[in-house]
Amino acid sequence: MRILIVGGSGFLGGELARRCLTAGYEVAGTYLTRSGEIAGVEWSPLDVRQREEVGALIGAWQPEVVINAAYRQTDWATTAVGAVNVALAASAAGGRLVHVSSDAVFSGAAIRYDETCVPDPITPYGAAKAAAETAVGAIVPNSAVVRTSLIIGDGGSPHEALVHRLAGGGVRGTLFTDDVRCPVHVTDLAAALLELASSEYHGIHHVAGADAVSRYELGLLIARRDGLDADKVPSGLRSEAGLPGPMDVRLRCYMTQGRLRTELRGARQFLGEGHR
Repeated sequence: MRILIVGGSGFLGGELARRCLTAGYEVAGTYLTRSGEIAGVEWSPLDVRQREEVGALIGAWQPEVVINAAYRQTDWATTAVGAVNVALAASAAGGRLVHVSSDAVFSGAAIRYDETCVPDPITPYGAAKAAAETAVGAIVPNSAVVRTSLIIGDGGSPHEALVHRLAGGGVRGTLFTDDVRCPVHVTDLAAALLELASSEYHGIHHVAGADAVSRYELGLLIARRDGLDADKVPSGLRSEAGLPGPMDVRLRCYMTQGRLRTELRGARQFLGEGHR
């Protein structure tokens, strides 16, 4: 199978690329500013905001599957317009499209959200992700749109790096006890995306961890796994900080989990003892 990973040089993209190579697939990956470092992947620079560039790359490579993992939280054009450009090119090439979305499409007012829930974003990033979902579904009706949550790994994710800096005193900040998500391990997410890529399932899917934990509890789990001083992980209330955005968003994945062989583990499981 020929797979193109848009945003392949990122944290999730890298895990996808490694899994594709292990499975014996032909893999291409794109990057914006810095090429990926995984040997065996055909790397190409790509600005998803440029429709002609996207169309030319996908048209030339003719992938059987396109997985779009590209986004920039502060850039509507990358997150929303870029998704449109990828969807148009994938549709023209006739391949399958798997688009990675986010729990940021929800406000948190309902707290628990399954795959049937309608987006109600309250941040620009959430609005861009919601717009992308709508566009992808309209342009490529047989695409799979996958909403996920905080992505954690075995030391390589931004949240893990932040916990290390906070615990080591290298940066000042706070992990909130009232900011709740359902973190997913990057290996589980990548495996689920590739399962969906090789299936005929379409529409909205939720791929998140089984546990709802606060960012502070997540920080403690990471600190304990990595042998850091958990007492030095700072805590606070987001409700008192006045930061915009949803506070408590819990993705329910029952429908999607029923379609997958991959177990969507909770953070307490994959960050617990024996899961380094």
